[in-house]
Amino acid sequence: MSSFQMIAKTFQGLEEVLAQELTALGANDIEIGRRMVAFTGDKEMMYKANFCLRTAIRILKPIKQFKAKDADEVYEQIKAIAWEDILDLKKTFAVDAVVFSEEFRHSKFVSYKVKDAIVDYFREKTGKRPSVRLTNPDVLLNIHIAQTTCTLSLDSSGESLHRRGYRQEAVEAPLNEVLAAGMILLTGWHGECDFIDPMCGSGTLPIEAALIARNIAPGVFRKEFAFEKWSDFDADLLGAIYNDDSAEREFTHKIYAYDNSPKAHDIALRNIKSAGVAKDVVLKVQAFQQFEQPKEKAVIVTNPPYGERITTNDLLGLYQMIGERLKHAFTGNTAWILSYREECFDQIALKASERIPLYNGALECEFRKYELFDGKYKDYRAQDEPERW
Repeated sequence: MSSFQMIAKTFQGLEEVLAQELTALGANDIEIGRRMVAFTGDKEMMYKANFCLRTAIRILKPIKQFKAKDADEVYEQIKAIAWEDILDLKKTFAVDAVVFSEEFRHSKFVSYKVKDAIVDYFREKTGKRPSVRLTNPDVLLNIHIAQTTCTLSLDSSGESLHRRGYRQEAVEAPLNEVLAAGMILLTGWHGECDFIDPMCGSGTLPIEAALIARNIAPGVFRKEFAFEKWSDFDADLLGAIYNDDSAEREFTHKIYAYDNSPKAHDIALRNIKSAGVAKDVVLKVQAFQQFEQPKEKAVIVTNPPYGERITTNDLLGLYQMIGERLKHAFTGNTAWILSYREECFDQIALKASERIPLYNGALECEFRKYELFDGKYKDYRAQDEPERW
């Protein structure tokens, strides 16, 4: 199978993690960009990228890259493509435009121009035109314009890859599955010890943790990918990828998921069962105030409320309590917390050893690592430092 270029889109802050995932999959020519990673591979790699990557939102296959100063130039360049190799008249299509440019203010206008070029191409050649369908088209095209550089791509994913397919229901402000997986991979945890989310909401972090621990591909829950409607779709190849569980592994620890809301507990339970990871996740209604020192070594990864879409009467008090519980009931372990407000982090009153900027939706958040040493931190540091005479 011949090799071609692809682009995996992701969230800002997860590019490095995605590049590591692509390396592990066996992709070539990996290059990190802004909210994306470019790579090369064959059709099998494209299917695997959609099926296996935890931190990709969509996989694009570029058709043409060109320079254009205005919408008319875009039209001419798009019309010059041999469209019968990509689309047939029986298939519906849609165009998604992403524009970062002074010259092109309106992404909607760019979409119309691309659509017109394709329709005119077929009309002039055959007298017929393919149909545009905005929801669930057979072929989804993506045009990306950065200043005057335009890239037209086929979207091989369709619905965003964060929609894994296991989520039955969500609480208010659920964590995006791709962001959840990215957070866990950023901590370096792959199932080596217990995993705890003391404020688990609808269970996204615990579910993604279980899939990572057992190395279950996130694509197993998906109903379909856009490439299944392409004319060169190879069902046997996808079937072989789908049925290959040779990379899955044993997980000998536990994942603990707590939330103080009985409603969140019920939703999380449904989602955990739907994802088939109920045997790995211990789910319980419990407030963080009741958190006790775990018996085994563990890592905490959690996304507490920020007071943006979720209102808590005493947001700062909540973070103060988180800091207090970590200090008194999590010594010898590591906690990672995603939050939004500096004043919330201040209330934790612990020194973070790492701070990673991440976006949760439009909110610029930070993912902070807290190492909770037993005994005095000074004693701990003293072990590493040479004797001073």
